[in-house]
Amino acid sequence: MRKLGIYVQVPFCQTKCTYCNFHTGVVASSRFAPYVEAVCGEIRAHRELFRTAGVGCSAAILEKADSQEWLCHEAVLDTVYIGGGTPSLLDPAHLQSILDAIRETFNGNGEGEDCGGQKSGGEPPHSQEVTLEADPETIEAEKAKAWAQAGINRVSFGLQSFVDKELVAAGRMHRRADIYRAVPILRDAGIRNISFDLIAGLPHQTKESWRRSLEELGALAPEHVSIYLLEIDEGSRLGKELLQGGGKYSAGAVPSEDEMAEFYELAQGALGAAGYHHYEISNWAKPGFESRHNQKYWRREPYLGFGAGAHSFSGAERWANAHDAAAYVHAMESGRLPVEQHETLTVESALEEELFLGLRQLDGINVARIERMYGVALAGRFDPLASAGLVEREGGMVRLAPGKLSVSNEVFVELMR
Repeated sequence: MRKLGIYVQVPFCQTKCTYCNFHTGVVASSRFAPYVEAVCGEIRAHRELFRTAGVGCSAAILEKADSQEWLCHEAVLDTVYIGGGTPSLLDPAHLQSILDAIRETFNGNGEGEDCGGQKSGGEPPHSQEVTLEADPETIEAEKAKAWAQAGINRVSFGLQSFVDKELVAAGRMHRRADIYRAVPILRDAGIRNISFDLIAGLPHQTKESWRRSLEELGALAPEHVSIYLLEIDEGSRLGKELLQGGGKYSAGAVPSEDEMAEFYELAQGALGAAGYHHYEISNWAKPGFESRHNQKYWRREPYLGFGAGAHSFSGAERWANAHDAAAYVHAMESGRLPVEQHETLTVESALEEELFLGLRQLDGINVARIERMYGVALAGRFDPLASAGLVEREGGMVRLAPGKLSVSNEVFVELMR
């Protein structure tokens, strides 16, 4: 039986970080309730909305089954991820409403009907991974208890740094002290799976300050860690300033690409020494705490996204809702799913995804499996990369060479030529 993931997008923040290129906004809290109502409506009516919008209905690539059938009749919900934005800004009652709508519709609690109206065994609540993204300054004891009671058992913190100077430059609301205050609150509430995000390359970051962030992360011992290199693109204020050669937003204090790569390699060493398993280019986990939801993305497993800007993947198609939250709510009030992007994958594009996403995982690509699935011969495709020391082979597996993870994008470009 296939496993299904649900992603819910909450595109609201307290402030816009200087490096952020996401479609999020700072809005009055009075807009939260109508948005949550629209999301719950989309979840409950998703089958008819998909059908009317013409998404989620194509035959899955290399399979004969109708994707609507296996998404709704056969798939069992095992992960929920509420991301953003800053979804921890919502009232606990809002989050409870979203989770109730998901459980009523997709039968994640092992009782009742599945989303097609058929009796199903479902997935016991304790075996589900339910993640909430949160910022440290939004954590309160009563909220954390309500989250745990609602079934949220994993919290992903966008910390980015433990150094206040770097947090101020990046436009973050929290400070180092907020992190140390928030983590015990979550632990006391019974949340035993916590993930930290750090960004390598923030303005004013040095090797010494980066080491300090890694040391403090190790002292708090989260179950999961994500390390991202600062993205520089015109979609963010800082990225645009850097590309234009300006000095706003501490653009002149951004580390070089070589320094960012060095920071990444320092993180590899520190996290490995602390017992974390490096399982994806940007992700480390203590044994058994790998992100089950995010693994669906890398393994090309099905997931449905709800909310403004949320993306979905059926196995044959990818589609996304309109990013503007107000336009999304208006469309849902009109009984229409505002699909902004829709792509039916070809075998060729699916194969490219297999290679790109497969190499992001430290285990690598099972070449024989992909050759069998797609009817292609891949061995020669990796020869130039292996000769250049960019990938390594072991049995039937091909993976990025350990020393090339920090320059993975260059490897991907070469592979897709």
